[in-house]
Amino acid sequence: MYLKLIAFFSLLLLSGCNSQTTITEEEISQDSSFEWNLPRGVYAPIVPSSNPITTEKVLLGRYLFYDKNLSANQTQSCSSCHFQEYAFSDKNSVGIGSTGEHHTRNPQTLANAAYYTSYTWANPSLGTLESQIIIPLTGDDPIEMGILPEFEEMVLARFENNESYRQMFAAAFPDVEEPVKIHYIVQALASFIRTLNSFNSPYDKYLRGQSDALTEQQKLGMQLFNDEKGECFHCHGGDNFSDSTADEKSFYIEQFYHNIGLYNVDGAGSYPDQNQGLYELTYTDKDKGKFKAPILRNVALSAPYMHDGSMATLEEVIELHSQGGRLVSGENSGDGRTNPYKHDFITQKNFTQEEKDALVAFLHALSDEEFITDPNISDPFKER
Repeated sequence: MYLKLIAFFSLLLLSGCNSQTTITEEEISQDSSFEWNLPRGVYAPIVPSSNPITTEKVLLGRYLFYDKNLSANQTQSCSSCHFQEYAFSDKNSVGIGSTGEHHTRNPQTLANAAYYTSYTWANPSLGTLESQIIIPLTGDDPIEMGILPEFEEMVLARFENNESYRQMFAAAFPDVEEPVKIHYIVQALASFIRTLNSFNSPYDKYLRGQSDALTEQQKLGMQLFNDEKGECFHCHGGDNFSDSTADEKSFYIEQFYHNIGLYNVDGAGSYPDQNQGLYELTYTDKDKGKFKAPILRNVALSAPYMHDGSMATLEEVIELHSQGGRLVSGENSGDGRTNPYKHDFITQKNFTQEEKDALVAFLHALSDEEFITDPNISDPFKER
């Protein structure tokens, strides 16, 4: 049913945003059931009761995700910072909004975002996709999509005046009298993002019994990743390779945020101004430089790395962990290896070159080629 709906609405919407094509009642699906397309043994993510997932919401969310009409100046869509080929991440060091304003942080991948228990790099109050999505849509510091109060009515009118979108909103929210509102746009986007799930990497196939899915070098890297020399698993554990994930059956939560010795600009533990992580909320010194441990699935596709995009390669990241921090020269100079608030697991490990290469190889084994080419989550406007 989902694919039939996609094909049908693609024909309508490709004719332009002002399409007034008539859709008969029989052509709008009334079947709101949704089946998760997940491998055996993988549980579905938690879905809030306030926004139950349906096929119609996912379909609407997919179109909205790729539609530049959702930005106030019609220059960006959500996909402008979250590219499927990069596992729904970006190649810019930091996010760049629709008005050219630069964010201070790197756009995170949306792969498996439905499984997070905390969103953004350092804000524990954002515990659902819905609470996070509203920020890039309507926030003003920095401006991203730019739907400020003075532009909201204009943006909504673009969808209200489009017959195809009106039909999709009505199908997604059949009990709502006026569904073309920011609140319901957020719910539809969250529903679509909950379907961006990646569990078919070579690593996954190896765990399911395909013994040749990993090379010997990747197996060595996996062993090092999970042993007490590498200690990577402490902060990147569970099915999602992060320390803050949950599904409908279980939670995997250790510590949300970590200082990994990326900076030490004053010799007393500080990170660069305006980018000090959890400290910006707590104003507690021990929280300086604490950021969320990101998911590592598809990490080879999502460079650059770190909260500020300051590392270009996986090799640089592994070197930081080998040295127990990073020595920075020039701007923001300082020795992160001596940062007093550095996490206990960030110690000098002195990986051999063979171990470094094996760890990088293993991280490449977390790339899911099926995910980044899946037509069911691709740009629907490019289908015809």
